[in-house]
Amino acid sequence: AADKINLIPQDFFAELCEQIIQHLNHKILGVNAAELCQRMQTSGIEINAGDLAKIANMISFLFSTAARNNLSTEELITTLGNAVNALPKHAVQVIRHVWSEQGKSISVSEDAKNMATVGQFVDIKWKLGVAMSSDTCRSLKYPYVTVTLKVADPSGQITDKSFEMTIPQFKNFFRQFKEMAAVLETV
Repeated sequence: AADKINLIPQDFFAELCEQIIQHLNHKILGVNAAELCQRMQTSGIEINAGDLAKIANMISFLFSTAARNNLSTEELITTLGNAVNALPKHAVQVIRHVWSEQGKSISVSEDAKNMATVGQFVDIKWKLGVAMSSDTCRSLKYPYVTVTLKVADPSGQITDKSFEMTIPQFKNFFRQFKEMAAVLETV
């Protein structure tokens, strides 16, 4: 991933680093690498979403490790210089600036250090559809529900997860959500 950072102009790399810091500070749910990648491609930068996601994961790991170890800006840059000589100068400058401005704001509690990482819910979209026919059956008239969950993984990458359910499956899904809501009311 380090070699792909050369492709990213300083302003886009700074925006990526800012989003990662905001995610680590729990100010945003995740880093929208797909949207940033699309903007970069529109600007003529040839990078794919997978490479940008790897870079975001690497920078997120870098910042979270630096926060866990309570590194100063100089300690981070020295460690970075010793470990990764492949980073371009503009990337090191951005990392230095972002860390010196906002690095100390990353709070790492003992619970957070020991907690298993899981994804975080961002949004849900659903639609009701009816399959009218297929190549094997002329008259289906089969209703279904399509659900798309937007989830931020532990590194902050936002992804969409879609699935379809039959009406009985949806009714079971809905019943389980009602049960969760009832339990939450007792807390």
